[in-house]
Amino acid sequence: MEKVLKVKDLAISFKTFFGEVEAVRGISFDVEKGQTVAIVGESGCGKSVTANSIMQLLPRPPAYFKNGHIMFNGIDLLKKSDKEMENVRGEEIAMVFQDPMTSLNPTMKVGKQIVEGLIRHQKVSKEDARKKAIEMLELVSVPQPEKRINQYPHEFSGGMRQRVMIALAMVSDPQLLIADEPTTALDVTVQAQILELMKDIQKKLGMSIILITHDLGVVADISDLVNVMYAGQILEQGSTEDIFDNPKHPYTRGLLASVPKLDMSRDEPLYSIDGTPPDLYIPPKGCPFFARCDYAMKVCKDNMPEFEYHKETHASRCWLNHPMAKANEGSDI
Repeated sequence: MEKVLKVKDLAISFKTFFGEVEAVRGISFDVEKGQTVAIVGESGCGKSVTANSIMQLLPRPPAYFKNGHIMFNGIDLLKKSDKEMENVRGEEIAMVFQDPMTSLNPTMKVGKQIVEGLIRHQKVSKEDARKKAIEMLELVSVPQPEKRINQYPHEFSGGMRQRVMIALAMVSDPQLLIADEPTTALDVTVQAQILELMKDIQKKLGMSIILITHDLGVVADISDLVNVMYAGQILEQGSTEDIFDNPKHPYTRGLLASVPKLDMSRDEPLYSIDGTPPDLYIPPKGCPFFARCDYAMKVCKDNMPEFEYHKETHASRCWLNHPMAKANEGSDI
């Protein structure tokens, strides 16, 4: 299939008073047309930094790109100027941010915020832009769009504000939508509605989606491919079925085990991964999960494994999956 986005060996750091923070350390993934690709992991693993780097929204300095390419339709976004990126954002790539209340301008009516993007990117009249804005609010199931278009963000509930954010992102029919924690702080019922809405709009417009989340329930519901990220690196990637049915990395297994199950008894404790992520001021030489892994071996501490492919769509970076580990099963290598 046609690749809309290709991220290759991307490395991003931040210069701070205390030194360099290596936030993203050589990640690679592809997004095909009409596909939903999830990036999952704990807070601070580099998910949002990756998303903002695609949109070129990271302030430089303190952020700087150490290595890699972000190819969108064959063009490297990292080589585009700020002026050129203004034409990409909104029109070709759009983003739904984590908190709609802080992403929407509280002093502007929601209709004006949607109309602005249309006039900027599609050069339509104010009247036509207003009609399109009403259509978009109707598409995302905002009731009485003709009335709600004249209201301010504080007059909407959290779920409705998130619908407005999706309408704002979709109004220019982008090829790629980046959804950064789109259901955070929403109750379960509204969350299900938002996910269903995103799937419906994706089918209608044929766009691709990058979903940034730590919620594995959301991933199972909407994604086609999953990238499991930890300490700035991708440790496992595969189809949703691969990741949920046959996880290969201990970190992936730990994340899945942390999800509450319906058949759990009331007094059964929730599983959690012991320890904390490594300090990215001084990133580990070997596997970043070494200190928290129940299966860690000597080789893991100072040597980062390459990807081992279990099938064409499924790969992981873990010494446990190396042929030498299987040959020496039971030893400490």
